[in-house]
Amino acid sequence: MDTIADQGCADRAPLVGRAGELDRLDGLLGCRAEGAGPVAVDVTGEPGIGKTRLLTEFGIRARGRGMTVLKGRAGASEGAAGTPFQAVLDAFADLDHRERATTPALAELARLVEHDGPDASDVRDVRGPSEARDVRDVEDERVRRIGAALGRVPAPGLVLLLDDLHRADPATVALVDHLLRHPLRAPVLVVVARRERQTPPALASSLARAADSGALARLDLGPLAAEDCAEALAPGAPPETVSELYAASGGNPLYFRALAHTRTPHGRAPGTGPVAVLLDELTPLSGVERAIVEAIAVLDGRATSELVVAVAAPAPTSDGRDGGATEQGEGMEHGEGRGGQEAIDAALRALARRDLVRPDEAGRTLGPRHPALPELVRGALDPWRRRELHRRAEAALARSGAPASARAPHLVGAATGPDAATAAVLVEAAERTGTVDPARAAHWLAAALDHLPDTAEHLARRLELTLRRAQALGSAGRVAESRDLLHRLIDTCRPDSGRGPCTAPGGHPQDTAGIRTSAVLLCAFMERHLGRYPEADALLRRELERNPDPRAGLRTGLVVEWGARALFATRYPEVRDEVDRTLGEARLRHDEVATAEVLTLSALGEAYEGGTTSARTRATEAAALTDALTDGELADHVESLVRLSWTETFLEEYGTAERHTTRGIAVARRAGRPFALSQLLLCSAYVHFLTGRVGAALDLAEESLTVAHPLGGAELLGFSRAMRATVLLHARPLGDPEGLAAAEEAAATVGTAQSWWATQARCMLAHNVPLGQDPHRVRGVLLRAGGDRDLSRLQPSLRPGYLELLAAAALVAGDPAEAERVARRALTEAQRLGLPVQRGAAQRAWGRVLAHRGESAAAAEAFTEAARESARSGAGLREAHSLLLAAPHVQAAGDGPRAAALWRRGRRLAADGGARMLVDLADRTRPAPPDATAPGGRLSVLTPREREISVLVAEGLTNQAVADRLCLSPRTVESHVARVYRKTGVETRAGLASLVVRTGVGGGQSSRG
Repeated sequence: MDTIADQGCADRAPLVGRAGELDRLDGLLGCRAEGAGPVAVDVTGEPGIGKTRLLTEFGIRARGRGMTVLKGRAGASEGAAGTPFQAVLDAFADLDHRERATTPALAELARLVEHDGPDASDVRDVRGPSEARDVRDVEDERVRRIGAALGRVPAPGLVLLLDDLHRADPATVALVDHLLRHPLRAPVLVVVARRERQTPPALASSLARAADSGALARLDLGPLAAEDCAEALAPGAPPETVSELYAASGGNPLYFRALAHTRTPHGRAPGTGPVAVLLDELTPLSGVERAIVEAIAVLDGRATSELVVAVAAPAPTSDGRDGGATEQGEGMEHGEGRGGQEAIDAALRALARRDLVRPDEAGRTLGPRHPALPELVRGALDPWRRRELHRRAEAALARSGAPASARAPHLVGAATGPDAATAAVLVEAAERTGTVDPARAAHWLAAALDHLPDTAEHLARRLELTLRRAQALGSAGRVAESRDLLHRLIDTCRPDSGRGPCTAPGGHPQDTAGIRTSAVLLCAFMERHLGRYPEADALLRRELERNPDPRAGLRTGLVVEWGARALFATRYPEVRDEVDRTLGEARLRHDEVATAEVLTLSALGEAYEGGTTSARTRATEAAALTDALTDGELADHVESLVRLSWTETFLEEYGTAERHTTRGIAVARRAGRPFALSQLLLCSAYVHFLTGRVGAALDLAEESLTVAHPLGGAELLGFSRAMRATVLLHARPLGDPEGLAAAEEAAATVGTAQSWWATQARCMLAHNVPLGQDPHRVRGVLLRAGGDRDLSRLQPSLRPGYLELLAAAALVAGDPAEAERVARRALTEAQRLGLPVQRGAAQRAWGRVLAHRGESAAAAEAFTEAARESARSGAGLREAHSLLLAAPHVQAAGDGPRAAALWRRGRRLAADGGARMLVDLADRTRPAPPDATAPGGRLSVLTPREREISVLVAEGLTNQAVADRLCLSPRTVESHVARVYRKTGVETRAGLASLVVRTGVGGGQSSRG
């Protein structure tokens, strides 16, 4: 690592992810062995990035090639002259007596470096300008002689590694500059490592000129990849821990190791290992400088210079004594005067030169050089010092009018016991951060509960804060933790707990029933999200039975959640009567928000069950009420928009569904409602997908997956993955395996669950399995999800679409009778639903059956009717698919120009919508030119060999038998048959046989062989 002080420590540190950099250094070394290429390599990078470790490893490799390797470190403090040629002197300390005795050039170099010229004391004793010039002249001559001696180094050569060159003394800088301006022809390679921010201007300009001239090669070390850190620096650590460490370290290996050292359960004391290496830079700081660094660490990031000074050196107390001055802050407490301010400014400049503090352009905002440094510095402070700094920070922030969210960390850090005022500020901090960072809000609420006195006076407040913390935990994805907390809260507030009424802070009695009901409502939501539908049902039933007439709003919430539980468990009819009764009660109260809540549930339930007329009536009424609400009013009822949007999607009202999902997504983002946000993104993705905007649909599906992933529920995550897989299938080329792999992952995620989400995920897997390759798997997946050969367990309002796929699978599997039965059922169910897209799916299923029979004209009409139905609802993707299925059958029926027109429109819709799979399908089924349909029938477009093979297939011969008859390979026959299918529009061997018989082709054509 960059700041490891001793060679042994560097050797023990793991070298991670630098294979490319080492290979480049090896290549440059090979060039130098021949006296060619750059004479030096400039290795730069942030502190801790691994420069020293890279030099050490490269030195080992160079020694393995027979080179002499000398490594030195520049150790002078910034701005000080130090010992001349210190880094080179340090390097030649590695030169052993044997090398001196056997290599005269190296012996001469050692003598020039170690003995020639004035030493540092001579430089310091110089009094006049003439003596100073004499010293410079002597050192310049020494630089030239060292350079000349380096030029006489024989093969195999020398590698000179100079670390921390940003700290080099002027003589070392002059030597490096000389070597760069007068490149050596000898086999010598100089590798320097430095921190760019701390490099003096003279050295930086010299290196820049050399890079421009080609004498210097640059090698900048960037962050490591996450997988490299995980494998080499944290083997065996849980993935979530590795992710946290990588995010905090920014891929910097030393900071990664230091954070792992302190954060892991078995981490050692902060003063050991890589932490000590990093904090070693604080050792030479003055008291003022160290106090500033500690203040910035406690402030945890960027802060104004005034705030940093206030924390590092607090104002005196009213009796004239310093309010906590320490050795570190000595000299700052009187910084109001000119001298004190100058001392502070000097300390800040020194810290900036050391790159421990980085000011902004105006110099008012200060921050650490690395985001993880404050955490490490805080960990090294003794508890009393840390608490005192937090106390000063909170006081300074309070004086400046900072928000509670800024004061909260310092209140926690400085607190010593229960305090209601502290708890109030922490609650305010949670309120400010809850929508954007629910995990932090949960943390502040937990701290508030810790600091709120545990007395009867504060009991009601404690219960309320516990409920709010559970909600924040759920929003942060810690659903199981939220659920457990809610169970404890419900136990505390149960009617037979013996507590009776609570006393509010103002001294007024307050019953716990309302808090308990709210806790039950939230707990049932969490149970539902975890897929625990029986548990959610039992909780809600018990609460409704125990408290049949709670506050109207809470009772409505209980019933709506109960209905949602039943809906996701695909048991909505069980709660329909109670939902209708609750809707009537809300209307009698003229409670528009509650009415809208129940209406959206009722509409979605009816749409699911196929009651499209009732669903449409209720959705229209719900939309009118919802549209009249402000975004602020909707924030607490955004689940209504989720239900309304899905209802409109199932009713194929894609325009209004998109309008409501767009509004809902914006409200959910602002209000911090991740569960609703994920589902609204899914709904929007599905609408974009069906309406032919595949690229946008994929973006929305992936964002939904990102939101759902940390929420923890397997069913929502699985459904999100399934939606993404279905969109991905259409976005990728025909036959691309990525969609199937994603769909299989989605099905595995939902496991054996039997909810709506899980069932849909399995059905989407069926859509992703290649039908022509494995129709039996498609049928198996659908039948398991649907429960029987009619798929009666699947959502009625979507069932015709699944029946279409089941019919197609039956045809490819060789069961035309079953395919016909399924297609007829699809037609019947679609007609009852009255939904154009579902009618289109049923027509496609029937069209496939007709095509299999060889009834091209009837099949063409079925497919074109499917396209018209899809267009009626704006389902562009389904319209494109229907048109592409219709085109070859329209051509086969004798209407070539119309077939070409249908094909062109279908392909254009697919291409405009980004549906690559359908574009590929179109290109494979492009109709033949119109004159190909001239007299002679559909087989006239075939080549003589294709017509010959068609006749043999019509006679019932297998591909192998045809190959044997015609002396061809089976693969050649298979290719010919595929082209025959494409040109004629038939899809099966039976269909081809029917076409051959009807066109009268045959006779002696099959007698060959």
